[in-house]
Amino acid sequence: MSDIHHAPEADHAPGIPVRHTRAKGEPRFPDGPKADPAGSHFERRIRSFQPRRSRVTAGQADALQRLWPKWGLDIDGRRAIELTELFGNANPVVLEIGFGMGEATAQMAAADPGTNILAVDVHTPGQGNLLSLADHHGLSNIRVGNGDAIILLREMLAPDSLDGLRVYFPDPWPKKRHHKRRLIQPEFLSLAASRLKPGATVHCATDWEPYAEQMLEVLTAHPDFVNTQRDGGFAPRPGFRPLTRFEGQGLDKGHVVNDLLFRRVSDEGPQ
Repeated sequence: MSDIHHAPEADHAPGIPVRHTRAKGEPRFPDGPKADPAGSHFERRIRSFQPRRSRVTAGQADALQRLWPKWGLDIDGRRAIELTELFGNANPVVLEIGFGMGEATAQMAAADPGTNILAVDVHTPGQGNLLSLADHHGLSNIRVGNGDAIILLREMLAPDSLDGLRVYFPDPWPKKRHHKRRLIQPEFLSLAASRLKPGATVHCATDWEPYAEQMLEVLTAHPDFVNTQRDGGFAPRPGFRPLTRFEGQGLDKGHVVNDLLFRRVSDEGPQ
C-alpha cells in the first residue's frame, strides 16, 4: 500500500502531494505508532480485540507523523510509565479502552479539561483522527495509546494510579464460541481494580443486550466493585458521555443502549 507524503523539496507545484512507495520492511509511519509494539515479549493469549486494516487519510497520516512523538504512547510492556510525566500535570487520569474514531473522546476531553484521558486503541485511522482532533481543538489532556490495554494495565501502570475506566461499545463477539474473547470478564476486572483508586468509576456502554446482561452479572459479582444504581441495574446515559453517530444510528434502528456505572470499593469495603 502507498502512503501520501508532502515532500519538503520537489520540482512540482507547492502543496501537491507526492506519492511515496514504501520499500519492503519500511515502517508505514516512521515517527508514528509501531505495528506491534509489544512484539512477542509476552505470552500468547486470547485477545478481546482484532486489528482492522483500513485506509488512512492524508490528514490522519500527517497527524500520526507530527503528533505521535508528542502525544502518542506505544504499549510495549517494557517500562513503567509515570502518568504525571506523561501528561505534564497531576490531574486525574481516566483510561479509555477502544475509542473508535475518537469523536466522543475529544468531546469529553473538551468538556472536562481538568481530567486527563489516556485513550487506547489499535485502529491506526482512529489514532490519527483523535490526534488530529486534539490538535485542532487544543486538547492537551489527551494521550493516545497504541496496543494491548491488558499489557498497559499489567506491566506499565502503577497500582491505584487511575481515577476511572471507560469501555464504550467494545466488540460484543456475539457468537457463543467467541464469548471468551469479550473484554469484561472477572480476570480483567481484577486487574483493572488493582490499578484503579478506591472510589474510581468503571463506566461501560454497549448496544448488544446479551453482552450488557453479562457485564452486569460479572460486575455485580465482583467483590471490588459496587453498582452506583440503587436498584442494582443499568444506569441512564450520563450527560458526560456524548451520543455518538454510531450510537444514534443504532437507536434509529431500535437498538437498546445500556450504560453500567460501577465504583471501585476500598479494601475496607463499599464506600
